[in-house]
Amino acid sequence: MLCATVIVTWTVLGLTLGSTFGLPAENRVVSEPDSQAVLAAAREIVQKVRFCGLVTVDGVGQPQVRAMDPFPPDKDWNVVLATHRTTRKVEQIRNHPQVTLYYFDPDSPGYVTLVGRARLVDDQQMRESHWKDEWKDFYESENRGNDYLLIEVTPLRLEVVSMAHGIAADPKSWKPAIVEFGN
Repeated sequence: MLCATVIVTWTVLGLTLGSTFGLPAENRVVSEPDSQAVLAAAREIVQKVRFCGLVTVDGVGQPQVRAMDPFPPDKDWNVVLATHRTTRKVEQIRNHPQVTLYYFDPDSPGYVTLVGRARLVDDQQMRESHWKDEWKDFYESENRGNDYLLIEVTPLRLEVVSMAHGIAADPKSWKPAIVEFGN
């Protein structure tokens, strides 16, 4: 069961900000969205983005980011990604499972940041159900068994800015709308 609460939202985009992004007048001032509105906006952004950024932390505490081809989030916002089991990100997740996924809205000023805990999944049935044919040149062709590994990210916090949905960051602190998950 999804347990989410919006802890920060901001109500005024302001005429200058609205004008800067070329928004129609009716989108320049917004009402405070509830958690379901924030999650709906986030889902819409995530579904239209092919790639996201996965941020892990390396052995010296330095953030590392790379482009990933994720599966859409499930109803509870768990996200599954695939990787080769010998990549640096696998070792980084083993040592430091806190990760961030970043989705940039290609059509309108906005983004979704999903902060969570990652776990490595080697379950054959789950690997078979999470496969994209366009990946066949990157993994062993016989059964994807020896080199194909999944990363499942369980959300802790989701941050959203979406001018298209009238969800703006605070004009002074730049804090986005934040949804905390009950994990």
